[in-house]
Amino acid sequence: MARYSSPKTSDYAPAKKSLGQSFLVDSSIIDKIVECLGDLAGHQVIEIGPGQGALTRPLIDKGADLTVVELDDDLASRLTSEYANNPNFRCLHTDVLDLDISTISSKDALIVGNLPYYISTPIIRRLIHYRTYFRRAVLMLQREVAERIAAEPGNGERGFMTVLVEHYFTVSKEFDVPPAAFRPRPKVWSSIVSLKPRIETIDSDSMLETLVSASFRQKRKTILNNLKASDIDVETILSKAGIEARRRAETLTRDEWIRLCEAFEQEKRA
Repeated sequence: MARYSSPKTSDYAPAKKSLGQSFLVDSSIIDKIVECLGDLAGHQVIEIGPGQGALTRPLIDKGADLTVVELDDDLASRLTSEYANNPNFRCLHTDVLDLDISTISSKDALIVGNLPYYISTPIIRRLIHYRTYFRRAVLMLQREVAERIAAEPGNGERGFMTVLVEHYFTVSKEFDVPPAAFRPRPKVWSSIVSLKPRIETIDSDSMLETLVSASFRQKRKTILNNLKASDIDVETILSKAGIEARRRAETLTRDEWIRLCEAFEQEKRA
Protein backbone atom coordinates (compact mmCIF):
# COMPACT_ATOMS: atom_id res chain seq x y z
CA MET A 1 0.00 0.00 0.00
CA ALA A 2 1.31 3.44 -0.89
CA ARG A 3 1.99 5.84 1.95
CA TYR A 4 1.65 9.55 1.48
CA SER A 5 3.16 12.26 3.64
CA SER A 6 1.05 15.36 4.12
CA PRO A 7 2.48 18.87 4.37
CA LYS A 8 3.63 20.02 7.78
CA THR A 9 1.32 22.52 9.41
CA SER A 10 4.31 24.82 9.90
CA ASP A 11 4.75 25.01 6.11
CA TYR A 12 1.61 27.10 5.80
CA ALA A 13 -0.23 29.89 7.55
CA PRO A 14 -2.05 28.93 10.77
CA ALA A 15 -5.52 27.42 10.45
CA LYS A 16 -8.27 30.02 10.31
CA LYS A 17 -11.06 29.43 12.80
CA SER A 18 -13.39 31.63 10.75
CA LEU A 19 -13.20 29.07 7.93
CA GLY A 20 -13.45 26.04 10.21
CA GLN A 21 -10.01 24.86 9.12
CA SER A 22 -8.52 21.70 10.59
CA PHE A 23 -5.91 20.04 8.41
CA LEU A 24 -5.65 16.27 7.90
CA VAL A 25 -2.10 15.07 8.68
CA ASP A 26 -2.44 11.31 9.30
CA SER A 27 -0.99 9.42 6.32
CA SER A 28 -2.89 6.20 7.15
CA ILE A 29 -6.21 8.07 7.01
CA ILE A 30 -5.17 9.71 3.75
CA ASP A 31 -4.47 6.24 2.31
CA LYS A 32 -7.89 4.95 3.38
CA ILE A 33 -9.75 7.90 1.87
CA VAL A 34 -7.96 7.47 -1.45
CA GLU A 35 -8.79 3.75 -1.37
CA CYS A 36 -12.49 4.58 -0.90
CA LEU A 37 -12.44 6.43 -4.22
CA GLY A 38 -11.25 3.38 -6.16
CA ASP A 39 -9.48 3.58 -9.51
CA LEU A 40 -8.63 7.19 -10.29
CA ALA A 41 -6.54 6.88 -13.44
CA GLY A 42 -8.00 9.20 -16.06
CA HIS A 43 -11.07 10.00 -13.94
CA GLN A 44 -12.24 13.48 -13.07
CA VAL A 45 -12.04 14.26 -9.35
CA ILE A 46 -13.35 17.39 -7.63
CA GLU A 47 -11.78 18.04 -4.23
CA ILE A 48 -13.66 20.36 -1.90
CA GLY A 49 -11.44 22.25 0.53
CA PRO A 50 -7.98 20.83 -0.25
CA GLY A 51 -6.41 22.93 2.50
CA GLN A 52 -2.69 22.17 2.70
CA GLY A 53 -2.98 19.51 0.02
CA ALA A 54 -2.91 16.36 2.14
CA LEU A 55 -5.16 14.55 -0.35
CA THR A 56 -4.16 16.53 -3.42
CA ARG A 57 -0.78 14.87 -4.02
CA PRO A 58 -1.99 11.24 -3.76
CA LEU A 59 -4.99 12.04 -5.97
CA ILE A 60 -2.67 13.38 -8.67
CA ASP A 61 -0.22 10.50 -8.17
CA LYS A 62 -3.10 8.08 -8.76
CA GLY A 63 -3.72 9.67 -12.14
CA ALA A 64 -6.76 11.80 -11.34
CA ASP A 65 -7.78 14.75 -13.49
CA LEU A 66 -8.12 17.00 -10.46
CA THR A 67 -10.04 20.21 -9.81
CA VAL A 68 -9.75 21.62 -6.29
CA VAL A 69 -12.14 24.19 -4.83
CA GLU A 70 -10.48 26.36 -2.18
CA LEU A 71 -11.87 29.52 -0.56
CA ASP A 72 -8.80 30.52 1.45
CA ASP A 73 -6.68 33.09 -0.43
CA ASP A 74 -3.31 31.89 0.87
CA LEU A 75 -3.96 28.18 0.38
CA ALA A 76 -5.43 28.65 -3.10
CA SER A 77 -2.39 30.69 -4.11
CA ARG A 78 0.08 28.14 -2.75
CA LEU A 79 -1.66 25.20 -4.39
CA THR A 80 -1.87 27.01 -7.71
CA SER A 81 1.83 27.78 -7.54
CA GLU A 82 2.83 24.26 -6.44
CA TYR A 83 0.99 22.52 -9.28
CA ALA A 84 1.34 25.24 -11.93
CA ASN A 85 3.10 22.88 -14.35
CA ASN A 86 0.72 19.97 -13.92
CA PRO A 87 -1.84 19.77 -16.77
CA ASN A 88 -4.09 17.52 -14.68
CA PHE A 89 -4.52 20.09 -11.91
CA ARG A 90 -6.61 23.23 -11.69
CA CYS A 91 -7.61 25.32 -8.69
CA LEU A 92 -10.89 27.21 -8.43
CA HIS A 93 -10.49 29.98 -5.88
CA THR A 94 -14.11 30.23 -4.81
CA ASP A 95 -16.71 29.24 -2.24
CA VAL A 96 -18.13 25.80 -3.04
CA LEU A 97 -21.56 27.12 -2.04
CA ASP A 98 -21.33 29.53 -5.00
CA LEU A 99 -20.01 26.92 -7.44
CA ASP A 100 -22.15 25.62 -10.29
CA ILE A 101 -20.84 22.06 -10.39
CA SER A 102 -22.54 21.44 -13.72
CA THR A 103 -20.05 23.81 -15.39
CA ILE A 104 -16.99 21.77 -14.38
CA SER A 105 -18.23 18.18 -14.13
CA SER A 106 -18.21 15.51 -16.82
CA LYS A 107 -21.24 13.93 -15.08
CA ASP A 108 -19.02 10.99 -14.17
CA ALA A 109 -16.88 12.84 -11.63
CA LEU A 110 -15.83 11.74 -8.17
CA ILE A 111 -16.10 14.25 -5.34
CA VAL A 112 -13.95 14.15 -2.22
CA GLY A 113 -13.58 16.58 0.63
CA ASN A 114 -12.87 17.31 4.26
CA LEU A 115 -15.88 19.55 4.76
CA PRO A 116 -15.82 22.46 7.22
CA TYR A 117 -18.25 21.18 9.84
CA TYR A 118 -20.10 24.46 10.24
CA ILE A 119 -21.26 24.38 6.59
CA SER A 120 -21.44 20.62 5.97
CA THR A 121 -25.24 20.62 5.75
CA PRO A 122 -25.40 23.44 3.13
CA ILE A 123 -22.72 21.66 1.10
CA ILE A 124 -24.67 18.40 1.19
CA ARG A 125 -27.81 20.29 0.11
CA ARG A 126 -25.77 21.65 -2.79
CA LEU A 127 -24.63 18.15 -3.74
CA ILE A 128 -28.25 17.00 -3.71
CA HIS A 129 -29.02 19.73 -6.24
CA TYR A 130 -26.12 18.68 -8.50
CA ARG A 131 -26.43 14.92 -7.91
CA THR A 132 -26.68 14.11 -11.63
CA TYR A 133 -23.21 15.60 -12.20
CA PHE A 134 -21.15 13.11 -10.20
CA ARG A 135 -21.19 9.38 -9.55
CA ARG A 136 -19.88 9.29 -6.01
CA ALA A 137 -18.88 11.61 -3.16
CA VAL A 138 -16.55 10.60 -0.34
CA LEU A 139 -16.82 13.18 2.44
CA MET A 140 -15.32 13.82 5.85
CA LEU A 141 -18.05 14.89 8.29
CA GLN A 142 -18.38 15.33 12.02
CA ARG A 143 -19.18 11.85 13.34
CA GLU A 144 -22.52 12.88 14.83
CA VAL A 145 -23.61 14.29 11.46
CA ALA A 146 -22.47 11.13 9.66
CA GLU A 147 -24.38 8.92 12.08
CA ARG A 148 -27.45 11.07 11.67
CA ILE A 149 -27.57 10.92 7.88
CA ALA A 150 -26.85 7.18 7.89
CA ALA A 151 -29.43 6.35 10.59
CA GLU A 152 -31.81 3.52 9.74
CA PRO A 153 -35.63 3.76 10.10
CA GLY A 154 -36.58 3.54 13.77
CA ASN A 155 -33.36 5.18 14.93
CA GLY A 156 -34.05 8.29 16.98
CA GLU A 157 -31.18 10.07 15.21
CA ARG A 158 -33.19 10.22 11.99
CA GLY A 159 -34.41 13.64 10.96
CA PHE A 160 -35.06 15.95 8.02
CA MET A 161 -31.56 15.64 6.51
CA THR A 162 -31.50 11.87 7.00
CA VAL A 163 -34.57 11.41 4.85
CA LEU A 164 -33.40 13.83 2.15
CA VAL A 165 -29.94 12.29 1.88
CA GLU A 166 -31.34 8.76 1.94
CA HIS A 167 -33.82 9.63 -0.79
CA TYR A 168 -31.24 10.98 -3.22
CA PHE A 169 -28.20 8.85 -2.31
CA THR A 170 -27.18 5.40 -1.24
CA VAL A 171 -25.32 6.15 1.99
CA SER A 172 -22.38 4.20 3.40
CA LYS A 173 -20.50 5.14 6.57
CA GLU A 174 -16.96 3.99 5.79
CA PHE A 175 -14.86 4.56 8.93
CA ASP A 176 -14.25 6.92 11.85
CA VAL A 177 -11.36 9.38 12.13
CA PRO A 178 -9.94 10.40 15.54
CA PRO A 179 -9.14 14.01 16.47
CA ALA A 180 -5.41 13.15 16.51
CA ALA A 181 -5.50 12.84 12.71
CA PHE A 182 -5.79 16.65 12.37
CA ARG A 183 -3.85 19.80 13.10
CA PRO A 184 -5.11 21.74 14.89
CA ARG A 185 -6.76 18.93 16.78
CA PRO A 186 -10.59 19.26 16.85
CA LYS A 187 -12.66 18.41 19.89
CA VAL A 188 -14.82 15.90 18.02
CA TRP A 189 -14.41 12.66 16.07
CA SER A 190 -15.01 12.61 12.35
CA SER A 191 -16.31 10.00 9.91
CA ILE A 192 -15.89 9.25 6.23
CA VAL A 193 -19.20 8.84 4.41
CA SER A 194 -19.79 7.72 0.84
CA LEU A 195 -22.76 9.06 -1.11
CA LYS A 196 -23.77 7.44 -4.40
CA PRO A 197 -26.57 9.21 -6.29
CA ARG A 198 -29.69 7.14 -6.88
CA ILE A 199 -30.84 6.84 -10.46
CA GLU A 200 -34.57 7.03 -9.72
CA THR A 201 -36.24 9.53 -7.39
CA ILE A 202 -39.66 11.14 -7.29
CA ASP A 203 -40.41 14.12 -9.51
CA SER A 204 -41.62 16.51 -6.81
CA ASP A 205 -38.62 17.61 -4.76
CA SER A 206 -40.54 20.50 -3.19
CA MET A 207 -43.39 18.25 -2.03
CA LEU A 208 -40.96 15.81 -0.42
CA GLU A 209 -39.10 18.55 1.45
CA THR A 210 -42.34 20.15 2.63
CA LEU A 211 -43.73 16.86 3.91
CA VAL A 212 -40.54 15.74 5.62
CA SER A 213 -40.00 19.13 7.25
CA ALA A 214 -43.57 19.20 8.60
CA SER A 215 -43.44 15.57 9.73
CA PHE A 216 -40.35 16.20 11.87
CA ARG A 217 -41.59 19.53 13.24
CA GLN A 218 -42.01 17.96 16.68
CA LYS A 219 -40.19 14.63 16.70
CA ARG A 220 -42.08 13.14 19.62
CA LYS A 221 -45.44 13.70 17.97
CA THR A 222 -47.02 11.23 15.57
CA ILE A 223 -46.87 11.91 11.87
CA LEU A 224 -50.63 12.51 11.91
CA ASN A 225 -50.38 15.20 14.58
CA ASN A 226 -47.51 16.91 12.81
CA LEU A 227 -49.35 17.01 9.47
CA LYS A 228 -52.96 17.61 10.44
CA ALA A 229 -52.58 21.38 10.77
CA SER A 230 -53.53 21.65 7.09
CA ASP A 231 -57.06 21.53 5.69
CA ILE A 232 -56.33 18.23 3.92
CA ASP A 233 -57.72 14.97 5.33
CA VAL A 234 -54.31 13.69 6.42
CA GLU A 235 -55.64 10.54 8.05
CA THR A 236 -57.19 9.39 4.76
CA ILE A 237 -54.01 10.20 2.85
CA LEU A 238 -51.91 8.23 5.35
CA SER A 239 -54.29 5.31 4.95
CA LYS A 240 -53.99 5.44 1.15
CA ALA A 241 -50.22 5.41 1.52
CA GLY A 242 -50.43 2.39 3.82
CA ILE A 243 -48.94 4.25 6.79
CA GLU A 244 -50.28 3.91 10.33
CA ALA A 245 -51.25 7.38 11.54
CA ARG A 246 -49.79 6.87 15.02
CA ARG A 247 -46.26 6.26 13.77
CA ARG A 248 -43.50 8.82 14.16
CA ALA A 249 -41.65 10.24 11.18
CA GLU A 250 -38.36 8.62 12.20
CA THR A 251 -39.85 5.14 11.61
CA LEU A 252 -40.78 5.67 7.95
CA THR A 253 -38.72 4.00 5.24
CA ARG A 254 -37.71 5.62 1.97
CA ASP A 255 -40.45 3.72 0.11
CA GLU A 256 -43.06 4.92 2.60
CA TRP A 257 -41.99 8.55 2.15
CA ILE A 258 -42.36 8.11 -1.60
CA ARG A 259 -45.86 6.62 -1.21
CA LEU A 260 -46.85 9.41 1.15
CA CYS A 261 -45.60 12.06 -1.24
CA GLU A 262 -47.48 10.46 -4.14
CA ALA A 263 -50.67 10.28 -2.05
CA PHE A 264 -50.45 14.00 -1.25
CA GLU A 265 -49.82 14.80 -4.92
CA GLN A 266 -52.93 12.80 -5.90
CA GLU A 267 -54.95 14.71 -3.32
CA LYS A 268 -53.74 18.02 -4.75
CA ARG A 269 -54.79 17.01 -8.25
CA ALA A 270 -58.22 15.74 -7.15
